[in-house]
Amino acid sequence: MKSSEGYEGKIFRLLQMRELMLREDHRRKGVVEDGNNGLPLIHLLLSTATSIDERNYCATLENLIELYQTVSLIGDSVQRVVAYFADGLAARLLTRKSPFYDMVMEEPTSEEEFLAFTDLYRVSPYYQFAHFTANQAILEAYEEEEERNNKALHVIDFDVSYGFQWPSLIQSLSEKATSGNRISLRITGFGNNLKELQETEARLVSFSKGFSNQLVFEFQGLLRSSSRLVNLRRKKNETLAVNLVSYLNTLSSFMNVSDTLGLVHSLGPSIVVLVKQEGSRSLKTFLSRFTESLHYFAAMFDSLDDCLPLESTERLRIEKKLLGKEIKSMLNYDMDGVDCPKYERMETWKTRMENHGFVGRKISSKCVIQAKLLLKMRTHYYPLQFEEEGGSGGFRVSERDEGTVISLGWQNRFLLTVSAWQPI
Repeated sequence: MKSSEGYEGKIFRLLQMRELMLREDHRRKGVVEDGNNGLPLIHLLLSTATSIDERNYCATLENLIELYQTVSLIGDSVQRVVAYFADGLAARLLTRKSPFYDMVMEEPTSEEEFLAFTDLYRVSPYYQFAHFTANQAILEAYEEEEERNNKALHVIDFDVSYGFQWPSLIQSLSEKATSGNRISLRITGFGNNLKELQETEARLVSFSKGFSNQLVFEFQGLLRSSSRLVNLRRKKNETLAVNLVSYLNTLSSFMNVSDTLGLVHSLGPSIVVLVKQEGSRSLKTFLSRFTESLHYFAAMFDSLDDCLPLESTERLRIEKKLLGKEIKSMLNYDMDGVDCPKYERMETWKTRMENHGFVGRKISSKCVIQAKLLLKMRTHYYPLQFEEEGGSGGFRVSERDEGTVISLGWQNRFLLTVSAWQPI
């Protein structure tokens, strides 16, 4: 690139290189010829993040142009994850004022995002580990109070999303219910989208009708922006469970987290299930957030090698419509005014829970056995990677903190951690 080339010219060249990458992807083979290409790519990406943090925009442009000549959305897992991080940095450089910002960010439609989520749920143990483990802990809390809870379980889900967590709990309770032992399950689910809440309700109600009518199921979907927990209907002596599966990760400030935990404590639940995406460092600066996100999503992309082949349509959809979107949002949340996931260490949120009046519940051996069985039952693309008990193809289940938390990891990186709590 000529030194006399102006800034606007470099922006144009950057967009050209990105477009060229997208056009040429169909001609690439999906495998990097140089097996040592991954580390230089990562180093160049980190250098790019550093230059944008230092407001050295000319260096950022030159690095991004170089990255777009090397990465590929259909290459190996490193090329793919770096491509999406490059997009996130490019969008940050352009800012929302640029007419090209939305083109780089390229939000998926709600239908595309739902399909991608469904694909990931089906092929990877990632979400199933969180949901099955959380449901087992909730079921055990219900069983502990069965003598006095009038056979009623009420779950408050702070982020019900598509409702994929709840069919397994509905099935488990249906198997316990008999003609002389009717069980009531009520799920109050919060969401941001009325249409999505209605679709979730329809799915769950339809699923519950496939089981014994001795389980009385009710779903109440509430918009987070216009509903208040203090007005919730509660049955006498019902077992109340609060579900915080990845919800706290979406809150944008410690104040919001503190307010949420204070509200949860005031409800007096029998159990609070917390699922957190786990990190390993402080996230006070852009660079620390960038580095932590890179480590996390590199593990996520790498783990897909164990679930789907590189050329899989489902894999490309997961990466583009779900993980890629998360990456780009993570790098630009402070510009867009939207919430940002926090990848915190286990010790950090453990202390926060304790400071808000909660004490940890021990994760049962049944939860652990179920989680390990889940990994063994997965159908993996690379069956030769099946490893020792509790791990297959690089996935690991780990009991930690004297048995009060259980984590799903990929190789040496913890991805999700489940813990159960109750108010003191």
